[in-house]
Amino acid sequence: MALNDTICALSTPPGTGALAVLRLSGPEAVAIAMVLAPKLEGMIEARHAYFVQLSDSEGPVDEGVLTVFMGPQSYTGEDVVELSVHGSPYVQQRLLQAMLAEGARMALPGEFTQRAFMNRKLDLSQAEAVADLIASQSAAQHTLALNQLRGGFGRRIEELRQQLIDFSALIELELDFSEEDVQFAKRVELTALIDRLTDLCTELIDSFRYGNAVRQGIPVAIVGAPNSGKSTLLNALLQEDRAIVSEIAGTTRDTIEEVINIDGILFRLIDTAGIRESEDAIEVIGVERSREKMREADIVVYMFDAETESRGDLEATVAMLREVNGNHLLVGNKADISGDEAAARKFGGMDALYISAKSGHHVDVLKERLVDKVLQGKVNPESTIVTNARHYASLQQVSSSLKDLRAGMDNKVPGDLLALDIRRALHFLGEITGEITNEDQLDYIFSKFCIGK
Repeated sequence: MALNDTICALSTPPGTGALAVLRLSGPEAVAIAMVLAPKLEGMIEARHAYFVQLSDSEGPVDEGVLTVFMGPQSYTGEDVVELSVHGSPYVQQRLLQAMLAEGARMALPGEFTQRAFMNRKLDLSQAEAVADLIASQSAAQHTLALNQLRGGFGRRIEELRQQLIDFSALIELELDFSEEDVQFAKRVELTALIDRLTDLCTELIDSFRYGNAVRQGIPVAIVGAPNSGKSTLLNALLQEDRAIVSEIAGTTRDTIEEVINIDGILFRLIDTAGIRESEDAIEVIGVERSREKMREADIVVYMFDAETESRGDLEATVAMLREVNGNHLLVGNKADISGDEAAARKFGGMDALYISAKSGHHVDVLKERLVDKVLQGKVNPESTIVTNARHYASLQQVSSSLKDLRAGMDNKVPGDLLALDIRRALHFLGEITGEITNEDQLDYIFSKFCIGK
């Protein structure tokens, strides 16, 4: 990527709005801005905002606020100028055309952030967090993205990497004195370090289930027999009449999906067709889709009628659920008819929650159970959480390298073989923060950003 030219872009969403922000970055950013606001020529100071009249070759275009950030004290590390103008598409287009006419070019998706990475203003994990922060739709998504943007994840990775580098240097030094048979790296200390790093890798890898779920939203399949109350539960959770509720069995014949925010976590609720044997061709298709969603979901909420379900049938269902999707919740509906205690006695020993989807009884408890299923009591949202599949894959490779290194230490293999495993671990750690990368990888990562960021 060329860093010697000047790029420009609209940084706010295209279309009509109260305000629009246009951005320039590069060696000619200030010079181009002075052509648009000639009265400021020779008067500007860094990190100052100026109310100015903006013009192009045809005359005045708008009045707005021009802000200057001189490199390296800017987002990209280069000279940056931002124009805040009225949000007319016509005004936006004329100003962009004027910038292009003065030698700027349109920025590629994510190119401002890519330049910030290339100029070492951000590491690669922080750059990816920028996109996550922009895309965040819940408190949990926002918190995780902000923590990563602040560099917490990158710092932990860099600490891990630096400790390995220190030992790697000593191992490499030993190779230079192989004929003297000396050891500069104390094997006991190296073994202790490997164990600490392995524990850290395991902690980060284990956090990915929560982090990825928060980032993507957790699919929850609501399944059960016809008329067990699945659609009523969906409506109760959403607090709106989203699904048709009827006394006629088999009303829901296709899946209905809606998103709900519970304690800052997005859950994608999937109401499915009632599972039963049927000769109706359309209902058969719906039942098969229900089974498919049950297999794909992160959590299965199995609804059963606490009044009519037999213990034997429920035990058979639980055995089936364990084969299809082990992460499930048993929810007995219509418990308001005979009461929670009667249902608990009937199904004693089975881990079930008893609710009334119609009256809302214990629906809040179900919400708490869903959150507990995600957190599993093991993850603190304020701790370092892995949310990115690329980071997860690299950490798995690091963990594998550390296991090989530990095995080599136990088997007293030569230093040159230990050095290979250390280098492999360092390589994959460097991939996470961008210390080691390639052009194709960067192009792919930043191509997913919006233009202007």
